[in-house]
Amino acid sequence: MISVPVTEASQVAEARRRATGLAQGLGFGETATGRVAIVATELSTNLVKYGASGEIILNAFEDETGTGVEILALDKGTGLANLADAMRDGHSTGGSAGNGLGAVRRQSQAFDIVSWPGKGTGILSRLVANPTAKDADAAVQPFAGAVAVPLRGETVNGDAYCIRRRGTGWTIIVADGLGHGPEAAKASQEAVRLFRKYEHEAPGNILAAVHAGLGHTRGGAVSVASYEPDKGLVTFAGIGNVAGAIVGHGETKRTVSLAGTAGHVARRIQEFEYPLPVGGLFVLCSDGIGTSWSLEAYPGLVGAHPSLIAGVLYRDFTRVRDDATVVVIRGGSS
Repeated sequence: MISVPVTEASQVAEARRRATGLAQGLGFGETATGRVAIVATELSTNLVKYGASGEIILNAFEDETGTGVEILALDKGTGLANLADAMRDGHSTGGSAGNGLGAVRRQSQAFDIVSWPGKGTGILSRLVANPTAKDADAAVQPFAGAVAVPLRGETVNGDAYCIRRRGTGWTIIVADGLGHGPEAAKASQEAVRLFRKYEHEAPGNILAAVHAGLGHTRGGAVSVASYEPDKGLVTFAGIGNVAGAIVGHGETKRTVSLAGTAGHVARRIQEFEYPLPVGGLFVLCSDGIGTSWSLEAYPGLVGAHPSLIAGVLYRDFTRVRDDATVVVIRGGSS
């Protein structure tokens, strides 16, 4: 993923350049790339005018909703007192490429926004190369979303994650390579490779295979989880400080991860089971994210797009001195 700080006008062009470059790399044509440019410019301009500690996060997505460019705009400004007014056509941010957030929503195939007085704003826009009427409806919400950003100044992320669907269930790994930079990335990417090889096994067995296979790397913290919708259970196994949490019924329950370093030291590997309520969330965070978060502090956020939930947690709880990854997965609907 690409992170672009946007705190002054000169950074708007950089955000637009990086966004359009991502779109072109995905095969977007001139018109579709132009839509990406409008959204990136509008959201970045908003950050300069109204936000504080603004940041644009860019990602290529491929899921059940399609393939395209995902743009997150995050700030710690005063927040929006009235979302309806902010979205109203003709409500311009002044001097930007479009007509405010209404223009962003019109260009997007999926759009979501959250804001709280005194707690800033988060906006998500997803754009595909060749939108259809179905895309415009944005009726299909992805079951998962993530933010994964390297330590500022690094060119690679020492964290890695992978989610694999199994019918209406899923299996996930988040690996946090020891330290940061290329060697940390090698460890986490090898963990994902091994995960893909053993993805149909139980989480404890997958984690054991990852632990056995990381000995030639610097190792790291690794957590694996799977969800069985028929049982309504998440099975979790972790070594080190990749932290999991179940969010549902207005409360957050943390998962248990055992001490050690995958690939080097792990006294034991143990699975734990946790009920996942219908419509609840499972969240996995690398050590670059603080553990004191609670979605109850953000009214309405639990119902937002999973990528936007991940973005808000990243915005407010990143430790700054490490790679940071947040993955959010929504439980079954029935």
